[in-house]
Amino acid sequence: MKHKKLPVVLCWHMHQPEYRDPRDKIYQQPWTYLHAIKDYVDMAAHLERHPGARAVVNFVPILLEQLDDYSVQIAQYLETREISMLRDPLLVALVEPEKITDPTARMTAVRACMRANEDRLIRRFEPFKDLVDLARSISVNTENGDYLSDQFIADLAVWYHLAWMGETVRLENTLVKQLMAKPLGFNADERVQLLALIGSLIAGIFTRYRALSEGGQVELSMTPYAHPIMPLLLDITAGKQTCPHDPQPQQVSYPGGSDRVQWHLQHGLDVFKRFFGVHPTGCWPSEGAVSEPTVHELAKAGFTWLASGDQVLSHSLQKQKMVESGCRHRVWQFDALSPALFFRDDGLSDLIGFDYQKWHADDAVADFIAHLMKIRHDCQDDDAVVSIILDGENAWEFYPHNGYWFLDALYKGLSTHPDIELTTFSEVVTKTYQRKTLQHLVSGSWVYGNLTTWIGSPAKNRAWDMLIDARLAFVKAQSAGQWDAQTEERNIQQLAICEGSDWFWWFGDYNPGDAVRDFDHLYRLQLTRLYELIGEDVPANLAVPLCLGVGENSTVEAGGVMRRGQ
Repeated sequence: MKHKKLPVVLCWHMHQPEYRDPRDKIYQQPWTYLHAIKDYVDMAAHLERHPGARAVVNFVPILLEQLDDYSVQIAQYLETREISMLRDPLLVALVEPEKITDPTARMTAVRACMRANEDRLIRRFEPFKDLVDLARSISVNTENGDYLSDQFIADLAVWYHLAWMGETVRLENTLVKQLMAKPLGFNADERVQLLALIGSLIAGIFTRYRALSEGGQVELSMTPYAHPIMPLLLDITAGKQTCPHDPQPQQVSYPGGSDRVQWHLQHGLDVFKRFFGVHPTGCWPSEGAVSEPTVHELAKAGFTWLASGDQVLSHSLQKQKMVESGCRHRVWQFDALSPALFFRDDGLSDLIGFDYQKWHADDAVADFIAHLMKIRHDCQDDDAVVSIILDGENAWEFYPHNGYWFLDALYKGLSTHPDIELTTFSEVVTKTYQRKTLQHLVSGSWVYGNLTTWIGSPAKNRAWDMLIDARLAFVKAQSAGQWDAQTEERNIQQLAICEGSDWFWWFGDYNPGDAVRDFDHLYRLQLTRLYELIGEDVPANLAVPLCLGVGENSTVEAGGVMRRGQ
């Protein structure tokens, strides 16, 4: 008897945290729009190129809001030519570097244009490499940007954006081809044209993914609004289930955790529907972090499926002393009210995230399919579903040509294979797959199956204590009943930003110094703004860095590519 096809779900997670200063809305880091023009457009283009392929694309709502904001500010600048419309210093450096008059700010702009993958983005393009080498020789000898001409800054910024451009854009766009054929001396009109292209690419993200969704090729799913670790908001001690001896914050609970989780879910749904016109039924919880209370909160919010990491499944099976014989690639659930639970194949997901970048694309895809065929053979009598879930942005710059050849071969190989069926989580849920029930669901995430990336070390614990102190101050100020509806909405929004997970990820002396510095500064800035908005005194400890990272001179590539392979 002929075996049935193996259902495979490719789920790409698109995520960046809030980078805007809430006071003046100036972007502190450019990674949102740079990943947009490089990765989000490329990922859409590959799916458009292979209409037989299917995938789940997961967006964090706070990312969608920032993408929309970039689209609007660029459009406003193009209409008015008022430089104040641009609230990202890197975009100002691109179109009007002469408006950056402070010497330190000029040097900061130049250093920003050196933050890219050395081999794949800088050394690939000879003019960019030469400009970066010159910039490095200057920056190590002076902090004074007065030595840098406007034309030098403009040329460096143009090549920085060309290097970050998506490979599908580079291959097809006439303007990009023209600019890349001109190594130096970009004039103001050319730079404005490049800005207009950046704006159109960002604006097109919404329409392209919406069209892919409406055509049935893509399922759009979401993460809670500002990417919080829900298990820790619900129970600050949740990490002790896997790491019982780790130190904990001084505070013993997060006030109103359930209400805050529901706010992130409901507000996230509202934002998502505003941009895509659909109400997602599936959720990739922030960092795949789940717990039994988290599952119940997601069920309460109406989600029909959620996903996490395979090691969470392993820990859960171990707790119930259950040796799972047969296929682990199944549809699971926690209890009768639970949404369907999917657990990513960590090995296969990490092959894409970390290993295949070193392989020839055809060899990598052949190896990937061989792994899938082994799973199909081993699970031939079960309702198997293979879940491949990883970051849709950070891995690709470690690949040649932004992963163009690998992704092209992957979609072609999987969508045309006679024994593989590319599908979506929602489609699996609607079919009569037999679900396996877990007696226990151990709190954990896709990272090692635990929560140690966000809690349990001195700097992370201090960060939680600072957040809980701010939450208590918030509750006190809110209870005074002095806020009107608009003020309350603004303050709750700022609280949500402070509850995001990215700040905690970076706190640790094992991380690169530049990244720790950036995210440490951002976290303390966001907490400071929260205190200012609610009218409470800013604690003195918010002026003191939490940690320094590996070293002051260490670097982070491309806004966090070293951060995750998810």
